[in-house]
Amino acid sequence: MKNCNALVIGGSAGSLEVLIKVLPKIDINIPFPIIIVVHRKQGTDSLLSELLSTKTALIVKEIEEKESVLPGTIYIVPSDYHLLIEKNLTFSLDYSEKVNYSRPSIDVTFQSAAEVYGDKLVCLLLSGSNSDGVNGLITVKNYGGETAVQDPLTAQVNYMPAQAILKANIDKVLKIDEMSDYINSLS
Repeated sequence: MKNCNALVIGGSAGSLEVLIKVLPKIDINIPFPIIIVVHRKQGTDSLLSELLSTKTALIVKEIEEKESVLPGTIYIVPSDYHLLIEKNLTFSLDYSEKVNYSRPSIDVTFQSAAEVYGDKLVCLLLSGSNSDGVNGLITVKNYGGETAVQDPLTAQVNYMPAQAILKANIDKVLKIDEMSDYINSLS
């Protein structure tokens, strides 16, 4: 397994149910941050971090502008902002045009993380109804990072992971009950 300095998880429709099943089984001593980008309605931010924080002993927080990226923390991208990761390992929130009809865009964050973390990045794409994340996974591969997707047969909405498998040369296809072991093995 590769040495991981950051894990970015992206998803849309059907991905919340996956996170609720996977997060409780993640080792509380993971030595890298987990950054979660999910498509959701505006105004549901604190609800999502509160909900996910009840599922894990890890710190779960919504990202703030210019905040430093710390290991062992689960970061939630706020609704209606793209997330960029700066070279100095701080977060930057961006309000530019939607990408794939989405803000936050999974592609934007995957691509930004690939530029910073290179071959020490792992990205996991979950259930969803559009192809956001696919181009980002291609970029991650180009930088030497590892890519994984939810097995489309286990996805509530299989379009997103199925498109990634078709177009992005994915390293791992994971059933929901395999994801926490996979994440724990990255450390």
